[in-house]
Amino acid sequence: MNQLFAMRVFRCLVEANGFSAAAERLDITHSTVSRQLQQLEAQLGARLLNRTSRQLSLTDAGQRYYAACVDILQRIDAAGEAVEGGQERPSGLLRVSAPLVIGTLELPYWLPAFQQRYPDIQLELSCSDTLVDLVADGFDVALRICTPLADTSLVARLLAISPMVLVAAPGYLHRMGLPRVAEDLSEHRLLAYGRDTLWEVQEPSGQSAQIEPGHAFRSDTITALHAATVAGLGVAAFTHATVQADLLAGRLVRVLPGMTLGERNYYALYPHARHLPARVRAFVDFMLEHYRVAGAA
Repeated sequence: MNQLFAMRVFRCLVEANGFSAAAERLDITHSTVSRQLQQLEAQLGARLLNRTSRQLSLTDAGQRYYAACVDILQRIDAAGEAVEGGQERPSGLLRVSAPLVIGTLELPYWLPAFQQRYPDIQLELSCSDTLVDLVADGFDVALRICTPLADTSLVARLLAISPMVLVAAPGYLHRMGLPRVAEDLSEHRLLAYGRDTLWEVQEPSGQSAQIEPGHAFRSDTITALHAATVAGLGVAAFTHATVQADLLAGRLVRVLPGMTLGERNYYALYPHARHLPARVRAFVDFMLEHYRVAGAA
């Protein structure tokens, strides 16, 4: 048994979540995938996958072995890229986890340029606001938007710091009037994201006011909140990076531009700083450049 090949088959089997899908990705037969798994389990003396007719699930041993496979294979691929000049021309499959807001609302402003610059990178983007385990779930890098990042064993690179801003559609402001001070917001329809219960609005004088949004509309997805805001349902809070294109195009207008609602940090997270695959480094550096050029940092 070729140990390295078996590890690659096993990793692909987990990530594809099926024998047929893994065989198609690797361009091998279904029976080859099955045989590699059987030989791997026999060599290790442990069952790695629970298999039913409809789904696969990792055993405890399988989870540990999968995490080790991802780590080992990433290091091997990085070493090969360095020798073959891969640092100059990054290539291969890049699995990225990103929040919905980056993967939907912000995607049109960075993805075409990234693919044009790195045509040999095969980008697989998973969009969810649920936090993922990079190693266990097989991702190369994750993008996160948050207040100061909690302690993590991952490498965290700060891409940008973007202020939170209040915005509304021109049509809505024409109907309801433009707020002049924070107290005016009580007369407006305030749209909320997720479990946000209070906006801490700070005025230029240093005084702060707490505003309660969400009575008119609340959504657990940022895309729905954005759509509602553009449609003229009310006032909402976003990072400036998210709505910058809308502001430039006139689809949205800043509300109380002299006031602040704090900031959000954009991070790129990845498991290892040493032996970092060229495709991961290229993606992180590209996103850092993108936010710097866009003025989000």
